[in-house]
Amino acid sequence: MAPDWIVRLLFRIRGYGAPKESIAEFLSRHGFVVLEQTPTTFVFGIASRLQGKPRLARDADGWRSWSPPGLKIVADLRAEAAGEGRSRLITETRVLALDRASRVLFRFYWLVVGPFSALIRRRWLRAIAAQAAARA
Repeated sequence: MAPDWIVRLLFRIRGYGAPKESIAEFLSRHGFVVLEQTPTTFVFGIASRLQGKPRLARDADGWRSWSPPGLKIVADLRAEAAGEGRSRLITETRVLALDRASRVLFRFYWLVVGPFSALIRRRWLRAIAAQAAARA
């Protein structure tokens, strides 16, 4: 989850300490649910209410049926064939704000957090590529 000092520092600033578990374990502990998992794809999501008493979807069915107000977020890590026995690892995140208040709150949040989230994901991809190169 935190492959280098930069990611560990960002997680400490966010109040997560220095997680030592896998990405899947960390995400599960923080309310994300696995939506799909295959040998080449790991899709996870979180559905949450931002106002009032916080609520989270408890499983994939709850995530799929989540209705306003709040957010639905889905992200993935997936490997795609890149020829000559190589593969490309890709990550993508999508957010759906289900009401105006959630959209406004999330835009402000993402303005602050988005660049750091992107940095963390780039560091994950770099660490995974280094591990793959070391095994080759």
